[in-house]
Order: sequence, then C-alpha cells, then structure tokens
Amino acid sequence: MDEAQKASQFLDSLKANLSQVMVGKEQAVDMLLTALICGGHVLIEDLPGLGKTTLARALAKSLSCSFKRIQFTPDVLPSDVTGFTVYNLSTGEKEVRFGAVMAQMVLADEINRTSPKTQSSLLEVMQEHQVTVDGVTYPLPEPFMVLATQNPSELTGTYPLPEAQLDRFLLKISMGYPSREEEYAILSRHKQTAAGQGTRVEELSPVGTAEDVLSLRRFFRQMKCSDGILNYIVQIVQRSRTNEQIALGISPRGSIALMEASMAHALLKGREYVIPDDVKEMVAPVLAHRLRLNFQASMNNRTAQDVVREMAASVPVPGASR
Repeated sequence: MDEAQKASQFLDSLKANLSQVMVGKEQAVDMLLTALICGGHVLIEDLPGLGKTTLARALAKSLSCSFKRIQFTPDVLPSDVTGFTVYNLSTGEKEVRFGAVMAQMVLADEINRTSPKTQSSLLEVMQEHQVTVDGVTYPLPEPFMVLATQNPSELTGTYPLPEAQLDRFLLKISMGYPSREEEYAILSRHKQTAAGQGTRVEELSPVGTAEDVLSLRRFFRQMKCSDGILNYIVQIVQRSRTNEQIALGISPRGSIALMEASMAHALLKGREYVIPDDVKEMVAPVLAHRLRLNFQASMNNRTAQDVVREMAASVPVPGASR
C-alpha cells in the first residue's frame, strides 16, 4: 500500500469514527480535518448547543491525543493559559506549572469572553508551537491544534478578537443548525445513549495516534500545487488589496494559508494534486476572517464571505480557456 492509500484510509477511518457521535456536520468535519492535515487552528463561530465541544473532544479521542479545555472568562489570566513558576518549599527549587496549552488538542471555549491581554498569550503558542514561562521557552506536544469557539449573537461582556489573533486561525467556520432529519437522528441517538445503547464521546475507540497525524503531514508536504494554481491564489489575494469594499486586505500569511488549505483539501478528497475547485472551496473559510470591510460595505449589509467569493469568481480559472 502506497502513502496516498494509507492517508486516504486513515482519513476515512477518522470520519467514520467521528460519525459515531456527530450527526451530519460533514462540512464542519471536513474543515476540521483539513486544518489537522496542514497543522492549522480553527475558529468555530456559532450558537451554543450545536456540537462544537463534542466535535473537538471526539477528534482528540479518535487520535489518542491529550485534550484540555480552557473556559475563557474575563478573570482568566495569561498565566492560567501559559503557566507559571512556583517555589517548592520542600525541595528549595523552582518548579514550572504549565497552563492549559500544554496539550495536543486545546479547546479555547468562548475565546472572545477574555481580555485582550489573555487573548495575546495564545499568539506565540499558535504561531510557534511553543510557550514561554518566566523567560524560559518550552516546546508544545505535537501535533498541536487550537480549536476556539465564540458566540456571534452575544456582545455583552465580550472582546472582539484583534486582527493579529484572527490571522493565527487557518479557518473560521460555523456548524449551522441541523436539518429536520438530522435533528430527529440526534434525538434518537441521544435517547439510545441515555439508555446505554449508544456511543458516548469518552467511549470512542482511537483509530490513530499522534504519529499517524505527523506522518500524514509529512506526506501532505509532497502534494502537487502547479504554478497555475499558485498564480490563481496570488490573483485572488491581490484583489483583496485593491477592492473598494475592503479596508484591510489579505497578508502573505493569508496567501500561504490558502495554498496549504487547498493542498490539504485535495488530500482529503483523495487526490495528490490541487485543482481550482479546492481553492474555491477553501477561499471563504481561509480568507473571510482575515479582511475587514469598510464602513460603506458594512452599512450595505455586505459580509466578508460574500466579498471574498465575488473576488474569487472574478479571477479567471487556470486552464479554463483551454
């Protein structure tokens, strides 16, 4: 069996395992696995009760990865996230007490409820995969991934995420309400689980390990992304810097993120090369949260997702003329 088949089988087994506790949400699962493949972080913006925490816990359980949850509130301190040193009276030595980020899968729940100072403690963690405690830097366990959530409907007691923080997230997605059939299946499955006949998240059997994820990422780096695709991405990003509806365009970090997300999406679909459809699929989740619309566009009820999709549609698709 070659590396491509191994990667495909591993991803299929992950999807099947997650489906034991998740009803529907195929697109959200695909986005989460896309970020997992290329080592990115995910911001999930949606209402409470739609399965955000369940999905994060199920992914960690499926991969035998350590999992920690940070419930962000206004009184959470940066040291609660990163860690601190204490003086041990019995040994006479300093000891490091690591914060909640010292895990492979970290759920930053309601990240916009904590202060900007505490939010900034995640910048080094998410970008460098390391944490600095009292001047000493420590590597984080790999694979490392932050899954953050925020509620878009509540503004009281929240702090908007700054551009620097948003830029650290590879994707911003939403779960969405279930369909009628899916909600019926959720109720039925919940009833079975309560009766001891279903599968709870904590009862999921792992289908992979951390080493499997790292091996998948090594194979991902070999994905083919043609010059035509690279030029397609560059043209989309360049238009964000001249679009009259946009006040803050996409940085080169956003270009890299779109390229890597497109490569990961191609691998998720069983291909070893990127096609324009991969870029089109990833353009809104990758770019929309990285730009800021101007006042006029906001007053016209335009959304960043709408503007990004329009930009992508205005760029000629590679090879279309042939």
